[in-house]
Amino acid sequence: MAALHISLSLSKPIQNPLPLVSTPTNQNQSLKEMDSTGFSLYTPSHSFVLCFPVDTKLSSDLKFPRKLRGRSCSTVITACMAAAAPAATVTSFGFKNLMETYTVNVHRAEGRPLNVPLVSPFTIASSRLDKVENVAIRIELINGCVGWGEAPILPFVTAEDQPSALSKAAQACEFLRQSPGRTLGLILREIGGVLPGHAFASVRAGIEMALIDAVANSIGIPLWRLFGGASNTITTDITIPIVSPAEASELASKYRKQGFKTLKLKVGKNLNQDIEVLQAIRRAYPDCLFILDANEGYTSQEAIQVLEKLNEMDVTPALFEQPVHRDDWEGLGQVTAIARDKYGVSVAADESCRSLADAKKIAREKLADVINIKLAKVGVLGALEIIDLARTSGLDLMIGGMVETRLAMGFAGHLAAGLGCFKFIDLDTPILLAEDPVFGGYEVSGPNYRFSNARGNGGFLHWNDIA
Repeated sequence: MAALHISLSLSKPIQNPLPLVSTPTNQNQSLKEMDSTGFSLYTPSHSFVLCFPVDTKLSSDLKFPRKLRGRSCSTVITACMAAAAPAATVTSFGFKNLMETYTVNVHRAEGRPLNVPLVSPFTIASSRLDKVENVAIRIELINGCVGWGEAPILPFVTAEDQPSALSKAAQACEFLRQSPGRTLGLILREIGGVLPGHAFASVRAGIEMALIDAVANSIGIPLWRLFGGASNTITTDITIPIVSPAEASELASKYRKQGFKTLKLKVGKNLNQDIEVLQAIRRAYPDCLFILDANEGYTSQEAIQVLEKLNEMDVTPALFEQPVHRDDWEGLGQVTAIARDKYGVSVAADESCRSLADAKKIAREKLADVINIKLAKVGVLGALEIIDLARTSGLDLMIGGMVETRLAMGFAGHLAAGLGCFKFIDLDTPILLAEDPVFGGYEVSGPNYRFSNARGNGGFLHWNDIA
């Protein structure tokens, strides 16, 4: 459905403004009393936008909130609100509805290398990363609003490397520049055709992030509200990569002092050394919660052996993530059943869940208890589909990332906070970077992230400083 964007100019700002809602299901329905089929527009700035279907008649039948009645307004509409941010009481903005009503016109779109050093090499069972070589996406709409995205690159995990990601990003950006006047939903689906499947999922995620961020900036709301407004805070775990027992002990002590309650330990390269590292961490931080992440590194028998060893140590992990190779469905199901029934441990599918079809198989055959959502694996729209499936299937949800800056991590955090449905949150990798190229964005206090009422993602790059 096409949309008409209306702006109102008021003679003075409204004190204690009422929420305004778009896309009425009934033309005579009071805007003040709109239900969740619409979405409320809130911004801490002086402006907001009303978005109606083009066939809506702007007549006296539309009952505007009393505080708007009788005010003078111009024909070209632009609206003013009080600068002071009111108490946030409205939490639903109907992202799915917005996709079918907001018309996107892209003025500029570009991808550039986003290279950031790490504090130290990041080693997991399947790969080692010495520096971040991601791709930043900038999309500017014809109204001047800008959105930001990031395509993370992790060797042997994402299908893309940086050169191929830059090439596909350039192709997608050219497509956007040549595709005016499409609804957000249609343009996102078309991007799915330009960048299909797992092969281009990371770039697709970056493009989707930037488009959604630009639209959220246009309508003046933060992403966490756009995705449902359940909360504006999240608490993350912190990852200890594959290191020596002494290094792991030092990191555990450091993270304990910083307030982290849950440590995610990378395992899967050497079973005996993994046990030694667990013992060292246990001595340094006896009351921490554990998540084990094997990144496909174990056989099913090795994974079960780890659980046996931990049981002897009187340690029960909060979660055992991707214990076996992503294509070892039988082994995954076997480990899940034993972990759950014998040791009371949940198993998460990460690399094994790279599509909606994978998620359906996991749910149908009870191959895991938890699905780990990563935008770089399935894109934003793909993630929302899998989230819906998991929730209706009784599976728990985890949200994680690759090695990303606060651009991509911030988007995922907004999603997690807004939806409020994730049992496990693993959005820590910006803490592992030696530099932070992102300006603005969420506030960090140890494991706690807080998202403000700044419109969109809230974070941005100085584009001229990007290579």
